[in-house]
Amino acid sequence: NVQPLKTSFYDFYYLLIILLAFILKHFSGISPPVSLIISPSRSQHFTSVSLSLSCEDQSNSDRWRVRRYTESEQWEDCSSSVWGSHTGSTCTISSTITSDTGVYCCQSESGENYHPVNITVHSGVILESPVHPVTEGDNLTLHCLYKHSTPPNLRADFYKDGSLIQNQTTEMIISTVSKSHEGFYYCKHSERGESPKSWISVRGQSQ
Repeated sequence: NVQPLKTSFYDFYYLLIILLAFILKHFSGISPPVSLIISPSRSQHFTSVSLSLSCEDQSNSDRWRVRRYTESEQWEDCSSSVWGSHTGSTCTISSTITSDTGVYCCQSESGENYHPVNITVHSGVILESPVHPVTEGDNLTLHCLYKHSTPPNLRADFYKDGSLIQNQTTEMIISTVSKSHEGFYYCKHSERGESPKSWISVRGQSQ
């Protein structure tokens, strides 16, 4: 008998990341009319912390709303749910939980979705990585963080696409980023465990 294929939400979520990476790679030359600003500005976040997401355009209007696609497998509006509070074009999650992991974007009054970003919420080790694409020629710095350490930076191993690229360091610096640096990154600590994976995208200097 053929057994049905069972996938977890995280398997499905990483498929979403791959799809989003394809979209960013092929259409990153198109400037969206709005930017989704995340605070703290990183793609991975601890549980039980505050997270702010703001849709900002050149006119500073309030005509945008924050939406997300999570393990519920449907789009949710910040203004019409219990997961966040909406003020103007800013959505605030007062205390993050792992089910806040998903794809977030800004929706216009006409119902179009812009500027999707991946947000991962994890209770253990996280990778401090940029939420938006990195520009070619810039430097990229990654940290491995643990909520219950002081300071939170861990001495850890860093991986790209499953291969070890730097070991036992508190930060990994990539000088002069190029397209070849695109990929899935994560960090691993011998005692604290490993972070989720984050896709790092690279855009051209003229974009």
